[in-house]
Amino acid sequence: MTFILGLGKALTVVFWWVVLVNLFMPQPLPFNLLINAAGIFLLSLHVLEVLFFNGSLRGRSHRWFDRLQILLTGIFHVMSIPRSQEAPSHA
Repeated sequence: MTFILGLGKALTVVFWWVVLVNLFMPQPLPFNLLINAAGIFLLSLHVLEVLFFNGSLRGRSHRWFDRLQILLTGIFHVMSIPRSQEAPSHA
């Protein structure tokens, strides 16, 4: 599972690199518009993920770094965060 998460993070970083290169050296039409649209869409999704998973970062020592990583790699970073050990409830 860690290989898949690492691969997903790497491919997401490559995608962001393509978006940045496209900003400085625009590709021919319509590719530059499609790359920019995909970048805006993915950035919007990652902002929503930061807002949605913000509560799960409470016990983490580097919350701001985690938020930055979620903005960069999205759900791949969220899935790599170890789950907190909850005390079993006695019903």
